[in-house]
Amino acid sequence: MPSLSTHWDSQRDPEKAPLPPRHGGNRDWAAQLAHCSASAILDFSANLNPFGLPDSVRQALQKALADPLAAAVSLYPDPSSCLLRQALSDFYGVDPDWLIVGNGAAELLTWAAREAAQTQATVLPVPAFPDYQRALLSAGASVVLLPLNWLAGSHPVGSLSDLLDPWLKSAPLSRTLWLNNPHNPTGYLWRREEILPLIPLFERVVVDEAFMDFLPPAPRGNARGSSQSLLQDVPHFPQLIVVRSLTKFYALAGLRIGFAVGHPAIWQRWQQWRDPWSVNGLATIAAQAALADHAYQQQTYDWIPSARQHLYAGLAQLPGCRPLASSANFILTHTSASSLELQRFLLQTQQILIRDCTSFSGLGSHYFRVAVRTIGDHQRLLEGCQQFLAL
Repeated sequence: MPSLSTHWDSQRDPEKAPLPPRHGGNRDWAAQLAHCSASAILDFSANLNPFGLPDSVRQALQKALADPLAAAVSLYPDPSSCLLRQALSDFYGVDPDWLIVGNGAAELLTWAAREAAQTQATVLPVPAFPDYQRALLSAGASVVLLPLNWLAGSHPVGSLSDLLDPWLKSAPLSRTLWLNNPHNPTGYLWRREEILPLIPLFERVVVDEAFMDFLPPAPRGNARGSSQSLLQDVPHFPQLIVVRSLTKFYALAGLRIGFAVGHPAIWQRWQQWRDPWSVNGLATIAAQAALADHAYQQQTYDWIPSARQHLYAGLAQLPGCRPLASSANFILTHTSASSLELQRFLLQTQQILIRDCTSFSGLGSHYFRVAVRTIGDHQRLLEGCQQFLAL
């Protein structure tokens, strides 16, 4: 490992290094700064399940590729993803006709933005995942950024209703509410009971539940998953669209697979907008195998509470750091130091990648976000942070 004096000091000026990426998980960018291979990077910037690809998925993909026809690769996939929609229907307890599958949640959010652009205004609480604003503006939507009542190192103050109320009094009647729950980057969980009364006040409501699968399951009726999810409420609100990701919980980010639940009339419009065959055959096979892997799901539910608490407690002990309690598989931390300098120090001395928060509106260079990983990984991160803060 390079010494702190020869390697870190010589490149300490952030202006001399490439700008950080807008998204987490860019290990190639990180490897350039760390002077190592991308595979050597310990990645805390992408909020993926640290258990990695489920063995059941690996076996399903190997079987598909061993097929003499290799149909999953050599033939066109089903453009309507019937088998996967049925698997999602069985798992989450929703009507398959109310499901649409996409090339990651990102594709579906692009069409949700086009949907929102049909209204006069879209209100987006910030800080928020930066691609929301990009997608909305690209679709021509009029975006109103609504800052959360924010205190450094703490969660939003007050209810979502209190936050929206002043804006609603002067807002146009044709409007969209765009939420992320659990909230990225804070990990804050808005209660289902808090969101439901707001839905009738909007012509469109988009809720990104990309990290909801990491909450412990509490079935309502025949449905699996968190009791805070709005999936089961969609049939009661034709204006509601709930977007979910399968890439984070099952570590399938490279295959790009997500789904959304909404009124079938919405999907008829989206099918006219999108390209055919947006979901590839291997992604479909992987997702079906992942949904059936109940042992992997239970392993994750058993792991996350204690691992998250371990990381939170370690971050809270770092001088000048204030982590936010999280309901998701990541933790946002306010630091008195520069998160950009911390990011580069960890890369150049420890080959560790964290997510700086300069791309999140309203945060800036004194926040960083880290994924919940294994206890051993946490120790490496915390020791590296301690070294930087002691300089």
